[in-house]
Amino acid sequence: MSVDLSGLPQEIAIFEKKEAMTMTAQPKQKYSPEEYLQLERAAEYKSEYYRGEIFAMAGASRNHNRIVGNLNGLFYNFLLAKPCNFYPSDMRVHVPANGLYTYPDLLVACGQEEYLDDETDTLLNPKIIIEVLSKSTGSYDRGDKFEMYRSIPTLMEYVLVDSRRVKAEVWRKEEGTWLLAIETNDLESNLELKSIDFTLSLHDVYNNTEGIRFGWD
Repeated sequence: MSVDLSGLPQEIAIFEKKEAMTMTAQPKQKYSPEEYLQLERAAEYKSEYYRGEIFAMAGASRNHNRIVGNLNGLFYNFLLAKPCNFYPSDMRVHVPANGLYTYPDLLVACGQEEYLDDETDTLLNPKIIIEVLSKSTGSYDRGDKFEMYRSIPTLMEYVLVDSRRVKAEVWRKEEGTWLLAIETNDLESNLELKSIDFTLSLHDVYNNTEGIRFGWD
């Protein structure tokens, strides 16, 4: 967009020209996956990576952290003697089909775990991914992010737990098709994870949270 400065005094014209240059959109810096990993492994905070761009991850609310903590405890107890491991939100996941690098709130991997490289900090084959929804991430976790996750061949179940109201969903892959297996807002209901034969009590998931809304509103 050009700016006509011909009718302005020289001092004002110079100022307006500087302002116009400031408002000009600057191209975003692009990074290679290798550059992202080098920066990420040295960083003090976590960031996602997609198509050359790095996105800093926001902090989480008390309820979000309580729900993640509850899930960690429940999975820890259940998987103690099982051939599966769970990992909290510091384990990075890479989706080679679309290039995404991200950090699920919790994931489960069974059998031989596959990693991007010898650093063993970037998992390739999760079986279950759980995301705790917040106001800022809910649409992304349910939409674009889930679409990208579905490219992971080993992924069998995707769980969404809302941190602002009692609401949870379990999406399950059956014969190659993703189906909504469970959707509930009943605190006394359960979430069945068939891929590892585990039933989660929603009451336990929301234990010690505060101000959680009930119902579909």
